[in-house]
Amino acid sequence: MVGTERGTVRNGGGDDVPRLRNQLSALKVKSAPPGRHGDGGGLFLLVRPSGGRFWLLRYKIAGKGHELGLGSAAPGEVSLAAARDKAADLMRLVKAGTDPLDERARKAAEAAAQAHTAQARGKTFKAVAEALMAGKEAGWRNEKHRAQWTSTLEAYAYPFMGDLPVCDVETRHVTAALSPIWTTIPETATRVRGRIEAVLDYAKTMDWRTGENPARWRGHLANILPARAKVARVQHHPALPWREVEAFVKLLRARDAGAARALEFTALTAARTGETLGARWCEIDLAEKLWTVPGERMKAGREHRVPLSVPAMAVLREMAKLRPASDAKGEAFVFPGAIKGRPLSQMAMLVLLRRMERTDITPHGFRSTFRDWASESGVSGDIAEAALAHTVGNKVEAAYRRGDLLDRRRRLMEDWATHCGRTEAKSATVRRIREVR
Repeated sequence: MVGTERGTVRNGGGDDVPRLRNQLSALKVKSAPPGRHGDGGGLFLLVRPSGGRFWLLRYKIAGKGHELGLGSAAPGEVSLAAARDKAADLMRLVKAGTDPLDERARKAAEAAAQAHTAQARGKTFKAVAEALMAGKEAGWRNEKHRAQWTSTLEAYAYPFMGDLPVCDVETRHVTAALSPIWTTIPETATRVRGRIEAVLDYAKTMDWRTGENPARWRGHLANILPARAKVARVQHHPALPWREVEAFVKLLRARDAGAARALEFTALTAARTGETLGARWCEIDLAEKLWTVPGERMKAGREHRVPLSVPAMAVLREMAKLRPASDAKGEAFVFPGAIKGRPLSQMAMLVLLRRMERTDITPHGFRSTFRDWASESGVSGDIAEAALAHTVGNKVEAAYRRGDLLDRRRRLMEDWATHCGRTEAKSATVRRIREVR
């Protein structure tokens, strides 16, 4: 066995004899027969019966012998000079008490960690959120869940951390997203926090980030943000005063983007924004002037019929210009987004309101506006609540009243449309707006 002492080699009988250096030549490396051929300093040429040639370093650490491959000795691979240099460097480690095998493993682990870090830095919060949503889709009851996740993250999280590497998201980014909405729309804010937490947990599971989750509530954000119980008891979406609706709708109709038509339709039907954005042409009965929202897209899980006023029908005629000619089954979205097969995002309506300098209101707030107008106009509470798809009495009473309520709600929505202004939507070509991502 070759020892680590400089200048000696132990023969088969255990006697120390002078170590000979540089015993190999370039010619011998090419022509040596099968077996091990020592060069000195622990370096060996290993020639296999198949003709394969490899460099091998033999050394001792704490009295135990080890062997370490240094690469191929085939022409064009590791030369004799390079093998000697490698052997000399590694033997210096041995002399210092470091096992070259351990050092090689350490460097490999370090390189792997660096590669993984580089990969993790390429994963943005938005990309991870989309990966999480794609994985959850099979377990979601309907498309409404994805729409809710997408719209809330687009509106409130992505502006602060969407393009940030998920491994870099910190508490300050989470609080920047939540603070503006925590006391104004606490229910939505709570859901946004939970969704951010889920995205970051997923990233940790995939080993794209480490450490504690900065979106966790207990023991963390609970020390920064007020508890839901301490926030105002009822926090409605900021709504437009009902007396200002006509003036606002007039300004809205002067805009030709799809977001303006979606917002106008939402206001005219008193629908939830998710119901509007998820609307497909198969839900619309143009002849009956009726929009039937399937139960799986409703908050209460029940089908909801919406009578369409004259202005609401005008909006649909405008949007029909964007309907694909091939949409025979009516599966296309009434309010399509810039990405094929996807609806307009809720963020588009929020951006529209910002451009109109109306950051004091939200699309969802028009439901409150409608309800306030109905109360001031002496509309029956049952009829107004039915128009908003809220529960009307018990199930038996609701089933008994359904046909009558629809007729009365049709008159109600026409009256509401009159209050909003009877001018129909402009006939200019509706254009798709660029999605905000």
